[in-house]
Amino acid sequence: MGLRLRNQLRVRPQIRMSGSNLASLDIRMAPRVRIFNRHWHLPESKPIRIGLGILLIALGLLGFLPVLGFWMIPLGLLVLSIDIPIVRRWRRQLAVWWHRDRKAGKAEARTPAPAPRNSKVG
Repeated sequence: MGLRLRNQLRVRPQIRMSGSNLASLDIRMAPRVRIFNRHWHLPESKPIRIGLGILLIALGLLGFLPVLGFWMIPLGLLVLSIDIPIVRRWRRQLAVWWHRDRKAGKAEARTPAPAPRNSKVG
């Protein structure tokens, strides 16, 4: 049993990938937004998500009123970034810039400042 012929290869069983098998594996995830390491579930309907994002931005423009605030504008853009590619691109560029800037700031904080030189004039 432990001996194998040189030219004999092990053959894997073929798994048939039919449409019915793939349909049963296609489990849709509900859209989520992560803010401060907390996940917030959003509606599954794309028109409702877009409407919610536009509503948040519109109400955020009235941020000078009590209860409403300017914090609603970035939240609305975050909700819109799920469905609108240009807003998603802006969000991703902002995230990359933010993490690069933080990484550069940490690297500068780790490097020691050069020691002052005692120079005598004259």
